[in-house]
Amino acid sequence: MDWTSQIKDYTFLVTGSAGFIGFHLSRTLLEHGAQVIGVDNFNDYYSPALKRDRDRELKKHPRFVSVELDLADLPGLESLFGAYQIQKICHLAAQAGVRYSLINPFAYQRANLEGFLHLLELAKRHPPERFVYASSSSVYGGLTELPFSEAHRVDTPISLYAATKRADELMAHAYTHLFGLPTVGLRYFTVYGPWGRPDMAMWLFTEAMLAGRPIKVFNYGQMQRDFTYIDDIVQGTLAALMAPGLEPYEIINLGNHRPEQLQKVIALLEQELGIAARQELLPIQPGDVPATFADIDRARAKLGFQPTTTIEEGIRRFIRWYKEYHQL
Repeated sequence: MDWTSQIKDYTFLVTGSAGFIGFHLSRTLLEHGAQVIGVDNFNDYYSPALKRDRDRELKKHPRFVSVELDLADLPGLESLFGAYQIQKICHLAAQAGVRYSLINPFAYQRANLEGFLHLLELAKRHPPERFVYASSSSVYGGLTELPFSEAHRVDTPISLYAATKRADELMAHAYTHLFGLPTVGLRYFTVYGPWGRPDMAMWLFTEAMLAGRPIKVFNYGQMQRDFTYIDDIVQGTLAALMAPGLEPYEIINLGNHRPEQLQKVIALLEQELGIAARQELLPIQPGDVPATFADIDRARAKLGFQPTTTIEEGIRRFIRWYKEYHQL
């Protein structure tokens, strides 16, 4: 559905607005006339310069307010909620990455647990119409039955990152139950596209291939991922923010419903770049899963979600942007 006519009437808080998904969502909201309060701490998990560039793009819109703030700073958040009448929250800020959680666990405790709890508390005191937040397909780690459905029990996380995302879902449930806070948790599946994240495979492979370095291919190349293009993710997230008729507590998968073999993705990158990849085949990393595949029946029914971007077209757009951004 088209939410354009309604979006302009709202003030949105988008946390992680200088992040990959947060940037694209904020830009779309602004293009539809909304006011967006964007919060980011511009940390150095990956290039702060890339985050600053995204933020600079958003600042071109007069209805964007950029706030540099760490969600672990409760007094700072209290001041923010006191200054603006926030009607809808989209909480996308998090310490990302499965592998990084093995070496820096306390970053996840601070951002994904403490920061999330602070936002829930502020939302309790200043109730929004809806609180949408990013969960992750990683919560399905340990399951073997595909596709992954929201009906599956997700009590077996195999990384701390996944455990913190599942904890967020449970904390949201408690606040919905106790205080009537309407929450929607979105389990995102391997998002990619322009302005993407340098720590993810699409960017890592492209960077290495252009530099003539071998690419690291885990699980000896026997990986499948439900790669989901950023524009489709934004449409699903907009629907989660705007769609009528949702339950007070929702958990919804947002994926492409089409797992792709990693070797196919590498072949498409080779085709777009005109470079043959040199592959360094390695065992699967701790915390990784061999395959992801989203059941999106609930997203279709409740959000009208229907991804339309093929992996071929998505990679083509990503490579075009990557070359422009790096002036190649």
